[in-house]
Amino acid sequence: MSQDIVSDGLNRIMNAKLAGQTSVTLKHHSKFLQNLLAIGKLKNYIKEYSVTPKGLFVEFSGLHKCKAVKPRYIVKSKDIDKYVRRYLPARGIGTVVISTSKGLVTHQTAQEKGIGGSIVAYFYWKWKEFMKCLLMFLRA
Repeated sequence: MSQDIVSDGLNRIMNAKLAGQTSVTLKHHSKFLQNLLAIGKLKNYIKEYSVTPKGLFVEFSGLHKCKAVKPRYIVKSKDIDKYVRRYLPARGIGTVVISTSKGLVTHQTAQEKGIGGSIVAYFYWKWKEFMKCLLMFLRA
């Protein structure tokens, strides 16, 4: 286990995904990691998460990749696009999570509000899952 709970938790989620599992229980967790997973749940990368006596139970669905960003770059709102291009495979496919003075926000929210902060992590979809959700959205 590393000293960084966020990085360790996201690595465990990715290891479980690569092993073919759809859920994992994290023994070590924090409110910061829970807030990060809440953003993942809002964006449909995480299906469900809850605190149990055994730890933090996380169930994931259309997630292709999630990873903590090290070092945590401090960015201004005008420079966020540079890091979105660096960490996401294409525009609109993923989410970069930024820790700001207003709390954890997505890169879209930070750009809309004109606030910068520290880049914490990123999530993105499988291409097929992205297209499926896009078609469902267009049909509605």
